[in-house]
Amino acid sequence: MSGSKPSSEVEEGLVFQPRFDASGLVTCVATDAKTGDVLMVAHMNEEALRRTVETGDAWYYSRSRKALWRKGESSGQIQRVIEMRTDCDQDAVWIKVEQQGAACHTGRRSCFYRAVTKGDGDKIGLSFVDADRLFDPADVYGAKA
Repeated sequence: MSGSKPSSEVEEGLVFQPRFDASGLVTCVATDAKTGDVLMVAHMNEEALRRTVETGDAWYYSRSRKALWRKGESSGQIQRVIEMRTDCDQDAVWIKVEQQGAACHTGRRSCFYRAVTKGDGDKIGLSFVDADRLFDPADVYGAKA
């Protein structure tokens, strides 16, 4: 966190000064630039954020693999950034993208393909919504997907 900068400078100023968490990451929400649909939520480290701004392609940091990756580098399902915004305290970014193909590694257009539903009693479940696959993950990523 940037404790040395007054909050008014962070919240109202015109200097981009992202506030990375203790792991060196900011949360990134990617939405479809045309429809506004939420496609995915991921994380960016300083290098991913820099490369995203410089190239216009979405770059992320994988917490599980501990590696930088460009969206679509193995699947071909790339994201071209149309606009990037930051929230009020600059600890999250929102990118509006042109998504080519599917955003989700499961082959779906969005990672948000299940709705949380309330069943009988206290039972909470999930139901599929907009869950058609645009590609078979096994064909793109191999059997490990």
